Amino acid sequence: MYRELLGRKLGMTTLFAPNGNQISATVLEVGPCVVTQIKTRETDGYDALQVGFLMKNLSRVNKPMQGHLRKSGGQGYRFLREISVDDPAEHKLGEALTIDGLFQVGERIDVSGFSKGRGFSGVIKRWGFHGGRDTHGSMFHRAPGSVGASATPSKVLKGRKLPGRYGGARVTARNLEVVDIRPEQNVLIVKGAVPGGKAGLIGVRKPQIASKK
Repeated sequence: MYRELLGRKLGMTTLFAPNGNQISATVLEVGPCVVTQIKTRETDGYDALQVGFLMKNLSRVNKPMQGHLRKSGGQGYRFLREISVDDPAEHKLGEALTIDGLFQVGERIDVSGFSKGRGFSGVIKRWGFHGGRDTHGSMFHRAPGSVGASATPSKVLKGRKLPGRYGGARVTARNLEVVDIRPEQNVLIVKGAVPGGKAGLIGVRKPQIASKK
């Protein structure tokens, strides 16, 4: 049985709970994901499925990949990823994996994606530093301040929060509540926000760390 699927973020919306509370939710298109390769412990050393998501013209794929994809139906895909499974023998090439029966309303799930890239950013934007005073005569506003001692240890310690590349990294939002499922549209609606921008690739899976709620 598979526990995760690929999808993309469609955007955010507002829902209302039966008690009248307003809920900020994210709409996800999850699957269908087509099995393009089956990996087993005997042949590859681990159990997994390679799946394709979002079809595209096969002619836009290079020749070696075209030969690989013809084994599962001859359809091109924008994304190819691996997902773990308990028993690869339960699946076959060309099989379409969907959210139907995989998740339930009220269940908690993990959603992974790539956060929006913010480029090179200072410590105020990147780490939330307060900065210096904005009063007249102040010479210290958005600089990080002292980052080390001159004598001991005579270096900048590893892990110091400094300016640098912000965003564009893989982030996982854990234990998000499923508020609605529409299998006929391959749509999953979860409470709260998920990483990334609209149309960004996301991975949805059963929670790896149980919620304490």
